[in-house]
Amino acid sequence: MEAYETLKYDVLIIGAGGAGLRAAISVCERGLRCGVVCKSLLGKAHTVMAEGGAAAALGNMGEKDSWEVHFRDTMVGGASLNNPRIVEIFAHEAIDRVLELEQYGAVFDRTPEGLISQRPFGGHTYRRLNHVGDRTGLELIRTLQDKAVSLHPTFHMEVTITSLLRDGQRVIGAYGYDRISGKPIVFQARAVVLATGGWGRMYRYTSNSWESTGDGAAMALEAGAELIDMEMVQFHPTGMLWPPSMRGILVTEAVRGEGGVLRNASGDRFMYTPEYTPERYRGKFAESTEEAERWLDDKSANRRPPELLPRDEVSRAIYKEVKAGRATEHGGVHLDVSHRGAAYVKRKLPAMYDQFLHLGGVDITREPMEVYPTVHYTMGGIRVDPETCASTMPGLFAAGECAAGLHGANRLGGNSLTDILVFGKRAGDGAAAFAEATDHGVVDPDQIAREEATLNAPLGRPAAETPATIGAELQEAMQTDAMIERTEVCLSRCLDRIHELQQRCDQIGVEGGRTYNPAWHAARDLRFQLRLSEVIVRSAILRKESRGAHWRTDYPNMDPDWGRRNVVARMVNSVVDVDTTPLPEMPEHLRLVMNEGAK
Repeated sequence: MEAYETLKYDVLIIGAGGAGLRAAISVCERGLRCGVVCKSLLGKAHTVMAEGGAAAALGNMGEKDSWEVHFRDTMVGGASLNNPRIVEIFAHEAIDRVLELEQYGAVFDRTPEGLISQRPFGGHTYRRLNHVGDRTGLELIRTLQDKAVSLHPTFHMEVTITSLLRDGQRVIGAYGYDRISGKPIVFQARAVVLATGGWGRMYRYTSNSWESTGDGAAMALEAGAELIDMEMVQFHPTGMLWPPSMRGILVTEAVRGEGGVLRNASGDRFMYTPEYTPERYRGKFAESTEEAERWLDDKSANRRPPELLPRDEVSRAIYKEVKAGRATEHGGVHLDVSHRGAAYVKRKLPAMYDQFLHLGGVDITREPMEVYPTVHYTMGGIRVDPETCASTMPGLFAAGECAAGLHGANRLGGNSLTDILVFGKRAGDGAAAFAEATDHGVVDPDQIAREEATLNAPLGRPAAETPATIGAELQEAMQTDAMIERTEVCLSRCLDRIHELQQRCDQIGVEGGRTYNPAWHAARDLRFQLRLSEVIVRSAILRKESRGAHWRTDYPNMDPDWGRRNVVARMVNSVVDVDTTPLPEMPEHLRLVMNEGAK
């Protein structure tokens, strides 16, 4: 076994996006030793891709917004599969966390009165997204990074964590390696926080960056923690479609929030088709283009255009338009914001203007964009306690996209950035309290030896299989059979394909050694992707209904019985097992909040 370096912290945070940085701030403010590991460089986390804004009911736009309305919108958007207590905490504390971010130095766009400016987003009753143009995630990362660095945690950049270490039934640290030298590192900690983001890279077309291979959720599962609702994968309705080299890159929902409209090849605003607006949203959205136009400049007009339905609804509508033969030239639909004027677009959507002009040769102030749904976010993930973000494995905490319970069956745009603020803080507080009450535990050398053997196995093996080949075949299988439209037949076919690829993964060969070897990195990432792909597909087969992002055309309706159950995944004797568990009951005071919105 190769010699390894051992580092000790009170709390180890894996991931340096918004959730990880906010957790580090909480840990450091309690005077504990905090280590932060990131797979890339500090400031390069996937959080920067969240462009449109951070949702919080500040009520700065002359509308009667409140945490109660935000709670209802999130529950309705998630098709009531959310954990009610998690949503309550979120809606309450999002307000304080956004104002706290402002106090840390975030420079938000402003209203004429000097308040934080808020824009509309899909599924939100009121203008609620606090934004910095269309670069809000970048400003959030910049601000949290400056604050965290001032508190002096120890950062380990370009380090990949590949296994959680246990002492009995408790997590006591992690094993990983330096991505440049390949040198192994053992991190001992009294508590560990996972803030590792999502896992969209197993799909061919995704807005996710290269880091999003599901390391955190896969490691948590293999360490003994539970995952829930993994079938709920969000397909953002507007990913770049043309040119092909940029397919899948996110076109922020802020484009529609600032008045962008969707049209099919015939020029029709197809979202006004009645079948695309579910019964629960009838009467809440504009029923004519004239009414929608009034909404653009009238803050009292609450009936918004149906382009601002929740993402699952808009994605299915685009998919159906394309399937019905009404696609644009390259197989998608048009998203047009040119009617808002060049000055307005450049001021409100500067990143989108630059992105399309320089990457695609499209001037969005003059012509429409071609878009199609792209894999964007994962609502499922590690099952956590609402109060502390503790997983079902003692010593292990999780926050952000890798954790589950807040978004239910579909995430509303803008809720992700306040999610990482609210629960990044709570995870840091929870992990710190746990660390203060326990010791470091004892590292088992056998666990390290097993992980070393897994990592080193591809080195020097004849290249019968390569990570690139198997990875591409996995993406094709998931894109074809576990995408927007799902059936028992296609999901079963996908699961068979995943099992085949898992077996072939054992035959991967990589030239060279551990130093500067991207193929070697990819070989380990691929195992995580295959594991989570299996969980997604098994969970999707089990949930025999359509709810939120999970659309089963062989079970096209929402089933009230399934609406009372989360799908839970565990490892049993090294094999993935999926079952159901009752959804937490909604307390009476929250039932009253929901009923008030129904009046």
